[in-house]
Amino acid sequence: MKFFIDTANLDQIKEAQALGILDGVTTNPSLMAKEGITGATNILQHYKDICKLVDGDVSAEVIATDFEGMVREGEALAALNPQIVVKLPMIADGVKACKYFSDKGIKTNMTLVFSAGQALLAAKAGATYMSPFIGRLDDISTDGLGLIAEIRLIYDNYGFDTQILAASVRHTMHIMDCAKIGADVMTGPLKAIKGLLKHPLTDIGLAKFLEDYKKGN
Repeated sequence: MKFFIDTANLDQIKEAQALGILDGVTTNPSLMAKEGITGATNILQHYKDICKLVDGDVSAEVIATDFEGMVREGEALAALNPQIVVKLPMIADGVKACKYFSDKGIKTNMTLVFSAGQALLAAKAGATYMSPFIGRLDDISTDGLGLIAEIRLIYDNYGFDTQILAASVRHTMHIMDCAKIGADVMTGPLKAIKGLLKHPLTDIGLAKFLEDYKKGN
């Protein structure tokens, strides 16, 4: 399973990259605003800065909600760096734009997916990635992980190449559950990724090893 970090914070991206396990980055307008990145010029430059820090794909989201606007913004984003993945909303014009970019060999990420039907359309349109938001489904007492399982079954049935990018991952158990179900990618906060490191027996064992070493020296 690929590990993406969901942030626009350069320091967090650097820390995740330093672990040696980072495969890519996802961002959105809310995450950009959280870092104080506003204005088209600054946002485009920030995407360039992110691409310099990682080796993998970087999802960059369009703001337009009409086909022509998505194509215009998406082409500008894709021109920034070959690592850029054009992130499109799961609406009718978004599906049309996905097909347009797919035909041109430009990578895409269909975002804000909340049903298996939407995931099927994304795959039919040739999306590189498709992002079901499991945390937001959990928020309304709906089984987000169950959706991942449904999509995995459908994609496997027909051999779709579209990768399931589990988004809105909130915590470490989300990551583990997505891995068990067979999500191709997960994107979440650095805290959730670092949570995989933690186990009390590791800490106890290391402390014991160090204590015994000191006794012999």
